[in-house]
Amino acid sequence: MGRKHNISYLTIQVEPNDDGFLARCGDIEGAFAEGDTVQEAIFNCIDVIQMIFEYRRERGEKVIDKIEELPEKYGLTLAFPVEV
Repeated sequence: MGRKHNISYLTIQVEPNDDGFLARCGDIEGAFAEGDTVQEAIFNCIDVIQMIFEYRRERGEKVIDKIEELPEKYGLTLAFPVEV
């Protein structure tokens, strides 16, 4: 049997700011990041979310309410912006 994967579907909002773009996840307090491009802001925000999750796990705190366990054989389709 393979490793179990738990995921949560989160929404990231991106808006322009004075220095580029700001991405934030309203589901996670403190989860926001900036970037020069939309993609950079999104990926920086994902990094912040992962750091928050790791910090909370280390402290024994609840990470997030909405968690799903993926079946062993499962694929995901994602849409994300790419600047061209």
